[in-house]
Amino acid sequence: MKYLCLVYYDEKQMQSLSQQQWDDLNQECISCVEGLVSAGNFIDGAPLMPTDSALTLRMRDEKPLITDGPFAETKEQLAGFYMLEARDMNDALRLAQKIPPARYGSVEIRPVRELRTNDNER
Repeated sequence: MKYLCLVYYDEKQMQSLSQQQWDDLNQECISCVEGLVSAGNFIDGAPLMPTDSALTLRMRDEKPLITDGPFAETKEQLAGFYMLEARDMNDALRLAQKIPPARYGSVEIRPVRELRTNDNER
């Protein structure tokens, strides 16, 4: 089963890291992905640019409403994601514990709901 691990942290806290600390964390993330790939658990993933580069789109009355940044003001911001293959939620939780930025914020783990097409309903 697929699980999406959403990585959150406080961007202001991360900006206070030294360049060496940031580089070390990025190397840890690369090593984490390499381990997940070799174990057959990694499907996809990527870090995200900071929230000041984001836009939020809402469609209202068939018209786009676009605002700068993320919709919600929160203490932690979405920083990236890991799409994992795991046996069950316990396995996904075990794998997510290896994600290095969890030390700085949180990782939300959610099962992926497969969309069914008419062909799948037969």
